[in-house]
Amino acid sequence: MNAPSKALWLDHSERGSRGATRFMTWFALRCGRRVASLLLYPICAYFVLFSPRVRRASRQYLALALGRRPRLTDLWRHYFTFATTVLDRVYFVDGRFADFDIETRGLELLRHTLAKGRGCLLLGAHLGSFELLRTLAIEDELSVNAVMYEENAANITEVMNAQLDPVIRKRIIVSGEFDTMLRIAECLSRGELVGMLGDRSAGSDKTVTCRFFGRDAVFPQGPLRLALCLRVPVYLVAGLYEGGKHYVIHLEPFCEEPSAERAEPTAWTREWAQRYAERLEHFCRLAPYNWFNFYDFWSGSPR
Repeated sequence: MNAPSKALWLDHSERGSRGATRFMTWFALRCGRRVASLLLYPICAYFVLFSPRVRRASRQYLALALGRRPRLTDLWRHYFTFATTVLDRVYFVDGRFADFDIETRGLELLRHTLAKGRGCLLLGAHLGSFELLRTLAIEDELSVNAVMYEENAANITEVMNAQLDPVIRKRIIVSGEFDTMLRIAECLSRGELVGMLGDRSAGSDKTVTCRFFGRDAVFPQGPLRLALCLRVPVYLVAGLYEGGKHYVIHLEPFCEEPSAERAEPTAWTREWAQRYAERLEHFCRLAPYNWFNFYDFWSGSPR
């Protein structure tokens, strides 16, 4: 196990002001997705040209996910996919899910698990659009709560949350607050869904080292430790962008009965974190341009 340390991704704060973010949000809602998408071309071109650190990180990851040396067109597609999902988040927060072609796979299995009267942890990653979890609440009438780390992207988070329906806003659980764990436990005890991301650790998180694309990488223990402590089932979730207006939400049973009775909790956490890393690698290979960790993900790992 690795001791808690400062998370590298926290050093990569968002660029841009709240004013610019508000303008982009207003423009997107006023002019529509087709017109707003045109602005993504100069924005992406700027970052491709003037963000060498991000460019190196993208190239490093894509080489592993694609199994070959990435071309400039691959870097562009990676940037543009990310920019598109950020733009679409504006419409998702505004409740315009009907404007998109959203397919959900694995929903019946999740309903079957919830029918047993227990809550369920939805474990995702910075993969595609996490905002799509709201479609499960709106279209499938499920109670969905989302745990979010807001400090690193305070500008866009503040602007987006201002658009949210107050009822939905109450279902956002801010990570790292004094009552975060209590709120999560309460939601799960009511038989609700709680969505968390499992591929980044904050500075205070305990971590575990896993093999990811054949290299050592650090993953947080928190989500799995939580599932083990509360004995709630875990599903993997990934809202992958497939081009145009098409998204696919993958819901996959991961750990139905978290239990370390026959093994020490630390060993259990290490085993399931490795399984998570393997499934994350699977989804990254399935949709390589959908993973949005634009920093050296492997740098905090032992050589």
